[in-house]
Amino acid sequence: MTSIGILGAGRVGVNLAGKLAATGHHVILGRRNPTEDTAAAAAAEAAGPRVSFADQRTTARTADIVINATPGDSALDRLTDLRTQLAGKILIDVSNATRDAGDGLPGDLCYPGSSLAEQLQAALPDTHVVKTLNTMLFMVMTAPETLTTPPTVYVSGNDEHAKTTVTGLLGDLGWQPAWIEDLGDITTARATEAMILVVPHILRRHGFKPFAVSLAR
Repeated sequence: MTSIGILGAGRVGVNLAGKLAATGHHVILGRRNPTEDTAAAAAAEAAGPRVSFADQRTTARTADIVINATPGDSALDRLTDLRTQLAGKILIDVSNATRDAGDGLPGDLCYPGSSLAEQLQAALPDTHVVKTLNTMLFMVMTAPETLTTPPTVYVSGNDEHAKTTVTGLLGDLGWQPAWIEDLGDITTARATEAMILVVPHILRRHGFKPFAVSLAR
């Protein structure tokens, strides 16, 4: 199975780590320092021996595929610093780059007229950036079948082989082929990243309940 490095050991990273490890992948959770997110580390360790821990630079260097699950507003600087380690690899970006409103929920985009994924691809020309899983609450990423309505996961990226590989990983996470929408090249990520602006309004009205921004056909 594939070695998958996840940058970020918060709720998103730990959630993805557990499911990917359960499907047979070896997962490396990359933390900024060895004591970061000790509660998250304990939860991930419960996923079994296929989950290990390292600093983020080691994670980026040793994994076959890397997932960016770090905060989107600071991800560009963090990942640009890992340019050498990420060269030649697939980088799956699941973050949204936003500035918080007064209540801590997303308020504005950091890159209006662009997207974090586009900024990452420009900064990492030797890396195949694929944007996906950024239009839902984190628990839906690994359990899409729990929603009453079939959800949609969007995929954006310049490299077709990289997108095919990512589509396979989405299948491991429980996403059926009919639920996966390939939007095209990396510029299409600005559309899905903009979808995050609807999320705080839904959360304020309905609370922290699982949902995804999906297509209805």
